[in-house]
Amino acid sequence: MLVVTAHSLDGMPIVKYLGLVTGEAILGANIFKDFFAGIRDIVGGRSAAYEGELRKAKAIAVDEMVEQARKMGANAVIGVDLDYETIGGSGSNMLMVSASGTAVLYKAGYDEDRK
Repeated sequence: MLVVTAHSLDGMPIVKYLGLVTGEAILGANIFKDFFAGIRDIVGGRSAAYEGELRKAKAIAVDEMVEQARKMGANAVIGVDLDYETIGGSGSNMLMVSASGTAVLYKAGYDEDRK
């Protein structure tokens, strides 16, 4: 499945627009990770714990979106947008990542046909 942030597929004609597809992931951040990330933020540097959680949430959201597109008969998702939010409060912060795009069917091998 081709997944792009662009709104078109250069050199490959889109045959059919199938509709909006989305995927979401909400992951709880461990209180110890939060504590050590806070310390690392105070002294400077990167928080490996948060970066790992962010990568995991992004992968889940994109995988959900792709699976939804596949069920619609798409062979690509265009115009992909990723949004990141923290939700919760009083020590129970959670990370939410949402992915959205347009499921499409494009004609594969179009460039080869023109040669």
